[in-house]
Amino acid sequence: MGIADQFKDKAQQLADQAKQKAGQGEDEARDRASQTRDQESDSSSGMQDRARDAKDRARERFDH
Repeated sequence: MGIADQFKDKAQQLADQAKQKAGQGEDEARDRASQTRDQESDSSSGMQDRARDAKDRARERFDH
């Protein structure tokens, strides 16, 4: 095996590593996006609950 072949093999290894890391980065980005959507959904439902509670309290105050 000549030096040129060694360089080609090393270049291929580095290219494969770069592809793997890029794929991992995409997976992490998808995970972060999913977590963000989940948090937004949770906070949205929490805000709806608080609004509903405030509406109920206001209704109780004015009904009495």
